[in-house]
Amino acid sequence: MSTERIADALKRMPMFSSFSDEDLAPMIRGMKIREFGKGQVVHLQGDVCNSMDVVLEGKITVESIGADGSLLRVASFSPGSILGMNLIFSSKNEYPMTVVADIRSSLVSIPREIILEMGRISFHFTEWLLMEISDRTLLLTDKLGAISMKTIRQRIMEFLEAEYNRQKSEVIRLDLSKKELAERLGINRTSLSRELDKMRRDKLIDFDRNCITIMSLEAISGSNIKNPHIRY
Repeated sequence: MSTERIADALKRMPMFSSFSDEDLAPMIRGMKIREFGKGQVVHLQGDVCNSMDVVLEGKITVESIGADGSLLRVASFSPGSILGMNLIFSSKNEYPMTVVADIRSSLVSIPREIILEMGRISFHFTEWLLMEISDRTLLLTDKLGAISMKTIRQRIMEFLEAEYNRQKSEVIRLDLSKKELAERLGINRTSLSRELDKMRRDKLIDFDRNCITIMSLEAISGSNIKNPHIRY
């Protein structure tokens, strides 16, 4: 990817919008383009964070693997997203989780010294950087706290409730595989299959490869679930 394309990509992002072409040109020469194939590791857990990464193409995912082998997909980053900014200035600047390319992806790594130079040039950049760091910390804290306190059945039922309200149907059509659903819920595939079987035996749901049918709306979510057939 040319330096011009990198500059164009960065300037479309609010954080970098205050920089002129003249400002960016010398700094881009100090940045590094990195490309990854599907499933390749971008950063291993424990790697030292020396740069802030901006996703240019593809999709990058942060994953946590539990002691029991369970996989929790903590966050995903699409083009324009930034990762590493909450680690690079930390006294313990090591990745706490593994970062993987979901699909073929490319990103630009911005070294610490260039970030400091950007902050010197633009207060706007510094303000956006601090806001991104704060927002990311809150999102990760909320997600990890919420997931850790819920049973597998509760996670499945919340997913079904959300999809019921979105699809307006008791037949929830799945646009993801069982493996992807397990990752989204923060559990391993075996645990998901076991709990789905239990819920079918309890006559809460039925399911096949392509969809999950809710057999008992009241049991899934009680009064919180909305009936699409009722007009308000």
